[in-house]
Amino acid sequence: MHAYNRLPSSGHSTPSPPSSPLRSPRYRHSRSKGRFTPAQPGRTFAQRVAWLLLSCLLRRQGIFLFAPLIYISGMLLYMGTVKFDVVPDIKHRPAPGSVYRSPQLYEKLRPDMDADNSSADAISTIWKHSYKSGEWKPCINQSAGVLPESNGYIYVEANGGLNQQRTSICNAVAVAGFLNATLVIPNFHFHSIWRDPSKFRDIYDEEFFITTLENDVRIVDKIPGYVMERFDNNMSNVYNFRVKAWSPIRYYKDAILPKLLEEKVIRISPFANRLSFDAPPAVQRLRCLANYEALRFSTPILSLGESLVARMKEHSVKNSGKYISVHLRFEEDMVAFSCCVFDGGEQEKIDMIAAREKGWRGKFTKPGRVIRPGSIRINGKCPLTPLEVGLMLRGMGFDKSTSIYLASGKIYNAEKTMAPLLEMFPQLKTKEMLASEEELAPFKNYSSRMAAIDYTVCLHSEVFVTTQGGNFPHFLMGHRRYMYGGHSKTIRPDKRKLALIFDNPNIGWKNFKRQMLNMRSHSDSKGFELKRPNDSIYSFPCPDCMCHRNKTEDSRSSSAT
Repeated sequence: MHAYNRLPSSGHSTPSPPSSPLRSPRYRHSRSKGRFTPAQPGRTFAQRVAWLLLSCLLRRQGIFLFAPLIYISGMLLYMGTVKFDVVPDIKHRPAPGSVYRSPQLYEKLRPDMDADNSSADAISTIWKHSYKSGEWKPCINQSAGVLPESNGYIYVEANGGLNQQRTSICNAVAVAGFLNATLVIPNFHFHSIWRDPSKFRDIYDEEFFITTLENDVRIVDKIPGYVMERFDNNMSNVYNFRVKAWSPIRYYKDAILPKLLEEKVIRISPFANRLSFDAPPAVQRLRCLANYEALRFSTPILSLGESLVARMKEHSVKNSGKYISVHLRFEEDMVAFSCCVFDGGEQEKIDMIAAREKGWRGKFTKPGRVIRPGSIRINGKCPLTPLEVGLMLRGMGFDKSTSIYLASGKIYNAEKTMAPLLEMFPQLKTKEMLASEEELAPFKNYSSRMAAIDYTVCLHSEVFVTTQGGNFPHFLMGHRRYMYGGHSKTIRPDKRKLALIFDNPNIGWKNFKRQMLNMRSHSDSKGFELKRPNDSIYSFPCPDCMCHRNKTEDSRSSSAT
């Protein structure tokens, strides 16, 4: 039977030719897709060879199993025959905020900064924020009753600098009162960094301290001889507790009180930060009483400190006796410890290596320790330089006539680093400028006593500026809140933002000033802060040490009188 031709023709039907024999599916597929056709005339020899190899590979797919081996062999041959003498030079752009470029920014902004006459009386108008139509006032209740018989004597060693020792003293008062123990005047541990052999009475008014706390905690200057006879009059024979940092007050009751009742004398060394910030109200009250009422500087320190305050007010007569205090941490040891890089070049590098080895032998050269100065700067951990402090304050609206008290140790490379700050604020003073050599002589070789003088002058300033964390500004902020109705009156700059701003070569004076004013306003809004869990009561005295009073309550009390 023949197939019919479906196409129209001349009217005759013609039988179809016989069908072709069936071919393999692979070949049919190849022909239908038109992929692999015989080599066409006109192709080059290279194209024919490539086509032939590709055809073989596709027809023998198992060869792909050996492709990785062939690739690795080829790479090994290539690596062995080619020399990499030329390495491409890839330049990495430093991350924003990772490089110290403040001197260049100062040179750029200086003409517009000096020509800016729009600043108002910034020091008199800086604090605008109030706390919910009221204010905070000190309200520490003192006991009037008779103390029960003592459970024994507690002897502590306060380590660290001035304000770390202050923490130890206040915590020791709280622990002794909680355990109904007699506190021995704390012994100050000599530290290799501060190198100050001062004793308690050299820095604080010991008699005033004991008298202020006499109804709450028994305090003596030494342990009676008849008690120490049991220990051969040697304090090292007294049982010493190695208390973990931030231990809860319950630990002292459960672990230390039984031993105190048994031995009648115990020793805790070291004692800095050995009590949790969170404690029952009775313990917090003793901390408040010790820090804000009982601890008063010794007469020589207090006398000179108050004299310098009076001289700063006289010096600031154009601003109604108001001045700014700045806590500047740009001493050699702080610069070295920060591991930040500034603009001192090779000499700075040599100085910092020597300072780290002297103060922290081997700590920064341990195997595997990696120091990344750029990351440290981006994270806001570098101390502000005098130049950066000046730029920030000028941007915040303080002009050349502003009086500034600089609280600091010996500034690193002071002749160079202090010059821009003095150009921006010629009315800047330090204790060395305000006091004579004779007045400073009794304190000059004692870092804690010098810090106590700075603390006094900063406490009474209209504005306090902190530049590098630490115990000094934390205690000052709390003390200023206690004195000024709950407001710290402190500028706390955002150093992460500052790192980006100081490293921005395109910023103009107006933009720079706007950002500094925003930072100043933010510090004002954060002046009133309540203590949260794990916050220090020495920085946040509200509400444990202070009470909130509404304006209506104050008006009622004033009308009643």
